[in-house]
Amino acid sequence: MILKFLRLLRILTVFTKYGLDEIAVSSLNAPRTARMMNTFFFWRRITSPRAIRLRQALEELGPIFVKFGQVLSTRRDLMPQDIADELALLQDRVPPFDSDVAIAQITRSLGAHPDQLFAHFERDPVASASIAQVHFARLKNGKDVAVKVLRPGMKKLIDEDIALMHMAASLIERVWGEARRLKPREVVAEFDKYLHDELDLMREAANAAQLRRNFADSTLLMVPEMYWDYCSSSVIVMERMRGIPVSQIDRLAAEGVDLKKLSSDGVEIFFTQVFRDGFFHADMHPGNILVSIEKESFGRYIALDFGIVGTLNDFDKDYLSQNFLAFFRRDYKRVAEAHIESGWAPPSTRVDELESAVRACCEPIFDRPLKDISFGQILLRLFQTSRRFNVEVQPQLVLLQKTLLNIEGLGRQLDPDLDLWKTAKPYLERWMAEQVGWQGFVERLRAEAPRYAHIFPQFPRLLHQALARETHPHLANPNVAQSDLLAMLVVQQRRTNRLLGVMAFLLGGFGIGALGFYLLQVHGA
Repeated sequence: MILKFLRLLRILTVFTKYGLDEIAVSSLNAPRTARMMNTFFFWRRITSPRAIRLRQALEELGPIFVKFGQVLSTRRDLMPQDIADELALLQDRVPPFDSDVAIAQITRSLGAHPDQLFAHFERDPVASASIAQVHFARLKNGKDVAVKVLRPGMKKLIDEDIALMHMAASLIERVWGEARRLKPREVVAEFDKYLHDELDLMREAANAAQLRRNFADSTLLMVPEMYWDYCSSSVIVMERMRGIPVSQIDRLAAEGVDLKKLSSDGVEIFFTQVFRDGFFHADMHPGNILVSIEKESFGRYIALDFGIVGTLNDFDKDYLSQNFLAFFRRDYKRVAEAHIESGWAPPSTRVDELESAVRACCEPIFDRPLKDISFGQILLRLFQTSRRFNVEVQPQLVLLQKTLLNIEGLGRQLDPDLDLWKTAKPYLERWMAEQVGWQGFVERLRAEAPRYAHIFPQFPRLLHQALARETHPHLANPNVAQSDLLAMLVVQQRRTNRLLGVMAFLLGGFGIGALGFYLLQVHGA
């Protein structure tokens, strides 16, 4: 309890130092209170903009608050633009922890000392962040690997800081009416889940394995292999990947990498993850992306750090694809209709009004190179439009928005003249054709075939049971005359003959269809 009180006192001291109380009071529209606060804290000099002061305060409070600021920067539906832009600059500048502690963590998690597990283990870490740090090693079979070790004591520290954040969020909602719209408690709860997910490195390893499987045949993206015999919730061992960080443009150009192709490949990788797989790397900042310069994989992207991934269901993918295509075709009426049909906009929303608002947001950006477009500004205007029409911002799309901003930054670095719209439109149109065309029908039939194969042999028995249930009640009725009973039997026999004929037709049709499907698979293979 004493430690928690001291931590709270430390947080309040830092907030006061950077004048975050002034930011809160200024939002209350209470100038007298603001003057009183400035008089009380006469010793401090506040000259920097509020967004910069907030970022500096979070950096001083440590890695948990830095990560909280990073998450807040993705919620542009909740944050003012200046604060969201500044928080996006937050980086995990965390010094590495002692190598002996890392070795003890590996020994405890994997049941043996690194000297026994590996042919070689580098004591000095090559990378360090708020949650974990990475050491290079070599397996006894000669394969080079990267060993990611969870920072010890993180769960206790996170639980304590998150508990304080929950308290602060509840207090803010009670004393500041405008805060209810910003949903501080929901934001803290979302951060709580996200941070505890990152604490389980086995989850990250599973994410990497899924992404690697999705791109197993790709010539665009490489994902390291996980070595499951050396993985636990606090230590994971993966294939060591060699490449140049995508942010080092001069080195890439000196090696002969085609930067324009690299930028368009990045767009295709993003849309493939989103629309084909519904499973995407949601932390694609330059520090997590390398480019291979090895001869056999020259110019391919390398993805690292899979603690944060996003998922979309079929409804989300269909909704997004319709919206993207409508945007590319400048069909703003269809965008408005899709919002209402999905239930994200209230049913009472007027299509023409929403169409006009979306047009005002998007029309200025077309036929302009990426260097002249600010997705941050576009997203801000779209969120303002969403609030005006009471459109619900879907939680599952928050990470997608963050990733799209990462793609924007990557594209600006590699090829400022990249036309994102023209690059993405053919891919989306091809994807839609695969979903609603003949190819999509065949794929769905192939996916459903095992279920049909199980149900179809039961069809004759089910049909016989249905006929028996319809016939027996009449036979069991003693009040029916013999002549009437005979007439009913004749009717039932004729009905049975017709049903048997239909069943024979269906059997024949199904057999022909199954044969055709089999031949299609054989020739397709």
